[in-house]
Amino acid sequence: MQTSPASIGKEEALSLGGHRHACHVMLHAETKAKLFGRTPIKHIVLMQMRFDGLLGFPGGLVEPSTESLEAGLCRELEEELGMAVPITPQDHVASCPAPSCPSLITHFYVKKMEESEIREMERAAVTVATDHGLEVMGMVRVPLYFLKNGGGLPSFLSHSFISNSRSQLLSALRQFGLLSQGELDEAVRQADQLRQHPNPQ
Repeated sequence: MQTSPASIGKEEALSLGGHRHACHVMLHAETKAKLFGRTPIKHIVLMQMRFDGLLGFPGGLVEPSTESLEAGLCRELEEELGMAVPITPQDHVASCPAPSCPSLITHFYVKKMEESEIREMERAAVTVATDHGLEVMGMVRVPLYFLKNGGGLPSFLSHSFISNSRSQLLSALRQFGLLSQGELDEAVRQADQLRQHPNPQ
């Protein structure tokens, strides 16, 4: 499985001079929905298609000198999702230097919501959010199921992600029990195969 950058404590990260800070969040909810009426979806996990064509989590740059990490993340979410999402210090999961930019510290949060809240958020992201169609091309749900020929999660993981968001996704899915380590390992294995030998359409 893809390895994650070494985590550091949030307070230690904030004490580092000369660094920028970015906060992102994985929003998720349980669902009883079934794909085609037979494949359980089980969990809704939100990511987004960014302006640069890469997949990532909602959020962005914050300024710890003038706002808390959580307040900055809430501000970013309102711009990208079109509604307020309360984020607390208890939702914080990890902080680490961005792999492609060591002077940028990424702070990752995970928040569980109700399915109805997720649906409301998806509507607001299209109809109200100021960043829709600009910095954010649209919200996407992560398919956590497996289909034949690498469909579902393996195919999703074979796409391009910004910075360490792919490793953040995999780590959070395991840590919060949305998928088992074995399922994640298999998804990554199939994703790597798809990258090397894309299925003919």
